[in-house]
Amino acid sequence: MPTVAQALARSELDALDAQVLLAHALGRNRTWLIAHADDALAAPDLDAFAALVARRRDGEPVAYLTGAREFHGLVLAVSPTVLIPRPETETLVDLALARLPVDAEARVLDLGTGSGAIALAIAHARPRSRVTACDVSVAALRQAQGNALRLSIANVEFIQSDWFSAVGPAPFDLIVANPPYVAGDDPHLALGDLRFEPRSALASGEDGLDDIRVIVAEAPQHLSPNGWLLIEHGWNQGAAIRQLFSAEGFSEIATEQDLEQRDRVTLGRMP
Repeated sequence: MPTVAQALARSELDALDAQVLLAHALGRNRTWLIAHADDALAAPDLDAFAALVARRRDGEPVAYLTGAREFHGLVLAVSPTVLIPRPETETLVDLALARLPVDAEARVLDLGTGSGAIALAIAHARPRSRVTACDVSVAALRQAQGNALRLSIANVEFIQSDWFSAVGPAPFDLIVANPPYVAGDDPHLALGDLRFEPRSALASGEDGLDDIRVIVAEAPQHLSPNGWLLIEHGWNQGAAIRQLFSAEGFSEIATEQDLEQRDRVTLGRMP
């Protein structure tokens, strides 16, 4: 039987993907794989790994194969019902945390919460904040609620809402959103991991901005004075979204870049 190291090499996958999948098949972690690189694999473990490798070669995302993804220090359960949390979205969380007090209460709204990644990261880092997380998808809300329960994060409430439709008039100090922002005819939607993710969480109209237009237009009615709106978007959408913010009377409008120096988040403050 092949050793751990041999099985990883024979998979012909990206090294990190192979390690994550083998660790998952064995019920171990990647550190264990390194320490036991010369151990022989049992036939059932090798078969389980081979099945995961085959699915990954067909394009299934690693996060869906393992059912988990780390985000902002939290390990979240994920499934094909929700968008896979991505490292670039941690930029949105960091920008939000910079605008929330550490030692005082604040009200936060997360629009389109999906797995709950953004809401839970904020609630975990700011335990005195009260976070409302909404999504139109019942399946997504179940996923997010399960993550909150497993991580013992209690300062989040979940509601089913199509953007602001069921949120109510109560003002928020900060609103965050990672809405769909890909153009409906973008060829990337038919490639790689995106093929397996919910299209409703990715695409939004001809230019990708349909949902963002709704959010920016309605957010002022739900923000307290001096409240912030932060929206994640595509690398080439910053200028258009800054115009939307300006038209709705936001101040301190800016577009911030992610760690790869790509425009990623546009934000603004209500006077």
